[in-house]
Amino acid sequence: MPWFVVEQRYVPEKYADVRPRHREYLSTLAEQGVVALAGPLDGDTGGMALYQATDREHLQSIIDADPYYVEGAVAERTVRDFKPVLGSWLPASSE
Repeated sequence: MPWFVVEQRYVPEKYADVRPRHREYLSTLAEQGVVALAGPLDGDTGGMALYQATDREHLQSIIDADPYYVEGAVAERTVRDFKPVLGSWLPASSE
């Protein structure tokens, strides 16, 4: 299943109020194995997450349902395909 890196830049005056709902949403996705890692970037100006989804369309539906996006706390969002080939978290057959 493909991996994606999503980076978001926050709307400064909105993100703090939405953060609890955003984290609850991502926690649910992490329990389902969709979010591998997620967290804020230095200075709380944005955040980054590593998702696994069936395809880009599936990913789009997931990130568009994020409370940060729904409630207007995302100023900018970048989505990039990611192919992990090395790392201690990967199964031996991931290459």
